Amino acid sequence: MTGQTGQPPQTPGDDGHDATPEELRQRIEGTREELGRTVEALAAKADVKAQAQEKAAAAKEKAADAAHRAQEKAADAAHRAQDKAAVLLRSARDGTPEPVRETASHAVSAANRNRKPVVVGAGVAVLALALLLGRRSRASRRSRGRFC
Repeated sequence: MTGQTGQPPQTPGDDGHDATPEELRQRIEGTREELGRTVEALAAKADVKAQAQEKAAAAKEKAADAAHRAQEKAADAAHRAQDKAAVLLRSARDGTPEPVRETASHAVSAANRNRKPVVVGAGVAVLALALLLGRRSRASRRSRGRFC
């Protein structure tokens, strides 16, 4: 497009005068850098594989945190069980026959040596008990329903 004088319009500088070639070069370089950042951002948004990898890494980290918390809870439960067993053992010593005390002492020692299997065994026992109680509850509801 041409101005009123027939010459192309001039780009004024920051101070209102015509831009020098050096100012134009600086503007062009700034525009190129901005365009490069924009293209880079668009490319990152379009990179589905990288986004999926980032999400997978975040999920993996979240799962590792959950596993760590579960492990801490299991260790805490084992310590509490061990403490309760020790209390029971101490209270059982009052008036308990010697063979029973020895058996309880051996059980506490074995629990101390094998904490993980004890925790897993306790978890399995709780699960089995829950399943058994659930079945009994369903069976009793069914039997009550037949006679009503």
